[in-house]
Amino acid sequence: MAFKCIIVDDEPPATRILENYIGKVNFLEKVGVFNDSLKALEFLNSQSVDVIFLDIQMPQLTGLQLSRIISKNIKVIFTTAYPDFALEGFELNAVDYLLKPIAFERFYQAVSKLNSESKIELSSTSNSNAPDFLFIKTDGKNKFQKVFLNDVLYVESLQNYVCIHTVKQQIITHSSLKNVIESLPEKDFIQIHKSYVVSLKHIESTDNFSVFVNGKELPIGATYKDAFFDEIDQNKI
Repeated sequence: MAFKCIIVDDEPPATRILENYIGKVNFLEKVGVFNDSLKALEFLNSQSVDVIFLDIQMPQLTGLQLSRIISKNIKVIFTTAYPDFALEGFELNAVDYLLKPIAFERFYQAVSKLNSESKIELSSTSNSNAPDFLFIKTDGKNKFQKVFLNDVLYVESLQNYVCIHTVKQQIITHSSLKNVIESLPEKDFIQIHKSYVVSLKHIESTDNFSVFVNGKELPIGATYKDAFFDEIDQNKI
């Protein structure tokens, strides 16, 4: 499975080099390129990303500042022409710190660490007794609704809220789709559109453009189409 990654750098030559390098590595998948930290942050708040190649000297919001506010689940590889920030970068638990100009050999050495860390996390997860339910915050102070993952049909993004559609009810909570995705088991759920994540076990049928879940037709976004049908191909006869 490929790591979904984005590039955040305001220097086009550096961006082109990273895009070229990513294209050569079969366990990396580029899903976005940004020359503005704020636009990158907006993307990260709505999409699932595993790795960010992050320049430090950026206008408005520096790479160091951005790394402090994004999800801790996102791996950061800093890319910069300045060695002065290396210590601070590693204090922020960066995977690596690449100095420009970046040679491919050094780039590959950095991204290879992703596989090592992933294996450690996977082992840790598989050895734990992961719960089969979530507590969803609803209206009211400290009010939570217990939801069993087997009952979740799909999750829908509603701007600053998400609606969790289950076999029994709909629950709306103040959150982002990205946050919900990080709480769901990857083997059971898949994102099909920027606004929808569906339970694989509850998919009734599909065509080239839509997924049908519990009688509801949901669109398949172009960005997610290939990954979705790759999953379907693994289970077809």
